[in-house]
Amino acid sequence: MDAFKVHIIHVGNMANKGTQALLKSDIYVLRNIVNGDVAFSVSTTDIEGVKRLNLPLNSVLPPMVDIPYEKADAFAKRFRFSRASFNYKVFAVGSLTFMLFQASMSAVSAVMVKWGLKGFYRSEVLEHMKNSDVVVSYSDENFKETASFLPLNVYWVLTWWSMLFSRTWDVLTAKFLGRRVVMFPNSVGPFRTRVGRLLAKLVLNRFDYILVREPISFEAINLLGIKSPKKLTSDTSLLLTGKDTMNLSSLPHPLIGVSPGFYAHSLSQKEVDRYIVGHAKALDDAIEKYGFSVVFLPHYVSGFRYDDLEVSRLILLQMKNKERAKIVELGSVEEFKSTLDCMDMVISSKMHPAVLATSGCVPTLCIAYDQKQSGFFKRLDLDDCVISIQEFSYERLFLKIEHVWSKRDEIRKMLKEKVPLLQNEVREAIKHAITPSLEFM
Repeated sequence: MDAFKVHIIHVGNMANKGTQALLKSDIYVLRNIVNGDVAFSVSTTDIEGVKRLNLPLNSVLPPMVDIPYEKADAFAKRFRFSRASFNYKVFAVGSLTFMLFQASMSAVSAVMVKWGLKGFYRSEVLEHMKNSDVVVSYSDENFKETASFLPLNVYWVLTWWSMLFSRTWDVLTAKFLGRRVVMFPNSVGPFRTRVGRLLAKLVLNRFDYILVREPISFEAINLLGIKSPKKLTSDTSLLLTGKDTMNLSSLPHPLIGVSPGFYAHSLSQKEVDRYIVGHAKALDDAIEKYGFSVVFLPHYVSGFRYDDLEVSRLILLQMKNKERAKIVELGSVEEFKSTLDCMDMVISSKMHPAVLATSGCVPTLCIAYDQKQSGFFKRLDLDDCVISIQEFSYERLFLKIEHVWSKRDEIRKMLKEKVPLLQNEVREAIKHAITPSLEFM
């Protein structure tokens, strides 16, 4: 029997541990569902990063249309200038304009490939799409226009529009080539502009099956009137297992893991300062009241201003009890997961440190900038373990630390009941979405 061919699209940057976790989990669950060989190909904006994961992939390819900010980031790293520089903005605008040229070239090339000819632009991507048994929009947040609890500014409007366009174009191309397209568990929305809603309706109605990972996204899809078959499930990275735990013997328990961070250009300087100082003061108070040792676990290390590593360093710099805290940088997401599992409590401003910690039944406090976080905690019946980033303050953070720590046994018990149910739900939902494609093998 020939291998079952899966082409995975919309894969992001591997500097993000959550992106790694989702890709690995998607591949893991697909290999377990398919009774036979699976041949994977991936379209990604981070080709070298995906290759470094050493996953069982036949091909690692670019998307049909590049995402301007990803191209600008790569350019900035190569020539060593910041996102705030004039050069960065010029390159980003140029990349935005080039998207339309790429779309035109890929459209002509797709017609040629459909007719059995060799395309002249990104033909390898088109051939893998055409020959696949199913095209999968991998688990993440591929269709949205902004983060729910953050203000919308010009930078983010253009960024989200370009991302939406690129992802829409991939799906439209796959459907033009006659492929079945499935969305793995995603957060969808919000959509705050007419352009965003138009693109969302255009692409979401083209999917053969849609899986969403929290109830707020499910409601957003229904409000758009999307007619594609859809199902509510949970985050695929709940299935990830860890290995090779970091040696933390130099720090006494209880251990509190902290994964801080925020979107670039999303907060004012005053809000950034409040975030950093608030963390430092609350962690100092937690050390003095409960005897915590603090382990900073940066989740997204991009090398740009205010990435998670720099934010961790800035918080540590403001702390009085520096000797009771350390920053731990981990290479693989499996190490990251195992280290989170060793914590007695976790505070995370990012989605996937929170998901990976709760899957290990670690009491977790989430500082939420988006519906994907609040929605995930809602499914765990842990709404009271969430602070909106709009309401962040030192006082509120410390009160929540006290709350989670006082309820830690109750939270662990709840997670031990809820997490296995959600893990099984994810497996069954993906199996249900993929099964029609398997029937044609």
